[in-house]
Amino acid sequence: MSQIPSGAPQREWDAEAYHRLSEPQFVWGMKVLNRLELHGDERVLDVGCGSGRLTAELRKRLPSGAVTATDLSLNMVFAARATLSARFSDRCHVVNAAAQALPFTETFDVVFSTATFHWVTDHMELFRSIFEALAPDGRLHAQCGGGPNLAELHARADTLRKSSPFVQFFDAWRDPWEFADDVTTSARLRAAGFSNVDTSLEHAPTVFTDAATYSEFITKVVVRPYLQHLPEALQDTFVSRLTEQASADDPPYTLDYWRLNLAATRSPA
Repeated sequence: MSQIPSGAPQREWDAEAYHRLSEPQFVWGMKVLNRLELHGDERVLDVGCGSGRLTAELRKRLPSGAVTATDLSLNMVFAARATLSARFSDRCHVVNAAAQALPFTETFDVVFSTATFHWVTDHMELFRSIFEALAPDGRLHAQCGGGPNLAELHARADTLRKSSPFVQFFDAWRDPWEFADDVTTSARLRAAGFSNVDTSLEHAPTVFTDAATYSEFITKVVVRPYLQHLPEALQDTFVSRLTEQASADDPPYTLDYWRLNLAATRSPA
């Protein structure tokens, strides 16, 4: 599998580690997929496909349809292509593209996405891009982090990054996520032109079995943006301090996830 060098831009992920560690995201994604009604012949766009685990499950439900998957990370694109080519020979393509600048116009019957939209900081730009990619009467069916998602962990990480010896490396820090609530998201979808809008928040706390499992997960998934600001010599220290704080939680090693569910339709007019 091709791999982008470690010095690549912040948009890059360790796709092999994500494929191995992303069981919580996969489980949530399957619940979202199970709520999606399909006839089996739709053209579906999977935005933020990651390593392609969920995309493969989506493609299985489209025996006479097709899936196009996108991800901003080239590492993820390579991984998704490997995952999907091993199971499907046709009607399943992976494209490197930003969710807020999709290269499609009135193309898809459904836009599907899980665990991605919160990584786009401008949700109005995101929703306009998705609206443009949908065919008339096309549907958006998605989930991402929202509301108070991971608020405790991010508060701890923010406190830590402002302390010695880390503070000197965070002059250029900007939050790389947008955890909008359901009311704000509903208004944004309508402003982008969508109808039949339905949004809701869902609590999904996730408990890890031990310090090592928790530490590896937050390193590769949750606090990755913080670590990309730090020299390698300080990254383990940053994660160790967060893990030690999590050991005192009740229950220990819990990530307080909140999921934002989104459904909407692009009207014909």
